[in-house]
Amino acid sequence: MSDYELNIEETAAYLRQQVSILPQIGLVLGSGLGSLADEIESAIKIPYVNIPHFPVSTVEGHAGQLVFGQYQGKSVVAMQGRFHAYEGYSARELTFPIFVMKKLGVDLLVVTNAAGGLNRSFAAGDLMLITDHINMTGMNPLIGPNPEQFGTRFPDMSEAYKQSLRASAETIARQLGIAVQKGVYVAITGPSYMTPAELKMMALIGGDAIGMSTIPEVIVANHCGIKCLGITCITDMALGDELEPLSHEQVVRVANQARPKFISLVKQFIAEVDLNALG
Repeated sequence: MSDYELNIEETAAYLRQQVSILPQIGLVLGSGLGSLADEIESAIKIPYVNIPHFPVSTVEGHAGQLVFGQYQGKSVVAMQGRFHAYEGYSARELTFPIFVMKKLGVDLLVVTNAAGGLNRSFAAGDLMLITDHINMTGMNPLIGPNPEQFGTRFPDMSEAYKQSLRASAETIARQLGIAVQKGVYVAITGPSYMTPAELKMMALIGGDAIGMSTIPEVIVANHCGIKCLGITCITDMALGDELEPLSHEQVVRVANQARPKFISLVKQFIAEVDLNALG
C-alpha cells in the first residue's frame, strides 16, 4: 500500500472516531455557497487543520471545515470550502478528501462551484446543471501509482455527471419555480482570470461556464464509483468581446445573492434522491 493510501486510511480512521454515523452523501461547497452546511442537523464540525493529512483552504468565502450530520433525512458530510491548484496543491492533494469520503461510505457527491458564463443565453445569478466538462488545467489526479482498492487504472468518464441525477434535479427545480441552465463546465488552474482571447477560445471549444475547480474532484469520484451531480452558480458573464474587470469579491457577492434558490434546490434534491437506485 502506498504512502498516499496509508494517509487516506489514517484520515478515515480519525474521522470515524469523531462521528457516530457515517455519511451517505458528500457535498463540496464552493465560493459563497458554504452556508448550506449551516442547515445540517446534529452537526459535528471538524476544522481542516485538525484532520490528519488534510490540506487547508486559504480562499476567502471558504470556511475550511468538514461538517457531518443529517440533512433532509440523509447522512451527509459537507466540505465547507474546497482546495485549488492555484493554492499550490497538486491534483492528488486537492482531491484527497474525495478518496476519504469514499472510504467513509459516500456513494453520491454533489459538487458546487461559482463560475463565469461563456454562454450568451446565461445571466449572472443563474444556476447551471453540469452536463459534462472540459479539463483545461493540464492536471489529472490519477497520474501516478493507481490505488487499485478504489478503482481501475483507466476509469470511464462517459457519464461523469450522472444523467438521471441531473434529470431529477431539473424536475425538482421546475417544481420549485427555479429556472436552471444546463451546460459544459470548463476548468482552468487560475488564479488569474482569463484574457478576452482565451475566453473566446473556451466558448468556441464548447464551454458554457468556466471556473477553477470541480473537475479533479469529479475525476476521482468517478474513479471511486461515486455518482456525481454538479451545480454551477454563474457569478459573471465571461464574454471575450464584452469583458469587464472582475474581482473575487464580486464572485462571492453574486453567489451569496443566488444562495437561497441554490439551497432550496439542493435541499429538495437530497430529500428526494433514492440512494438505493444510484446504480
